[in-house]
Amino acid sequence: MEQLKSQYLFVYSSLMEGFKSREYDYISQYFSFVSNGKVKGILSDLGDIPVAKPSSEDHFIKGELYQINNTEDFSFAIGQLDDYEGVRPEADEIQLYKRELTTVYKEDESAVNAWIYWYQGDVAGKPVIASGDVMEYIRSRGI
Repeated sequence: MEQLKSQYLFVYSSLMEGFKSREYDYISQYFSFVSNGKVKGILSDLGDIPVAKPSSEDHFIKGELYQINNTEDFSFAIGQLDDYEGVRPEADEIQLYKRELTTVYKEDESAVNAWIYWYQGDVAGKPVIASGDVMEYIRSRGI
């Protein structure tokens, strides 16, 4: 059983409410929305999906902060999300994401540590999403 180091999860792309995905439906079974927020990082456009990499500079990614509803469900719920994000790939697969703790700055300017899925692949030469806002970027592209 994985130790609960944080009861929070920060999402910035396909796991957000605005995507209306079955993955969001899954999150909403185990987690409750806390606040919009931001983390230090850079969003890049891979063509089919925006991905995030951490940054020590003042570049921010906007997203949503969630809290686990029942701490006893944490290991199961986060394990399912790890599978979805490819955190523990099979022997013939590449690890696309890594789950780590990061600081999330909430709308009220307070901060909490939360889990985030950082992209592990190469983004060299890929367009940077300067706004750090996936939903705004998708709307601007008419997708």
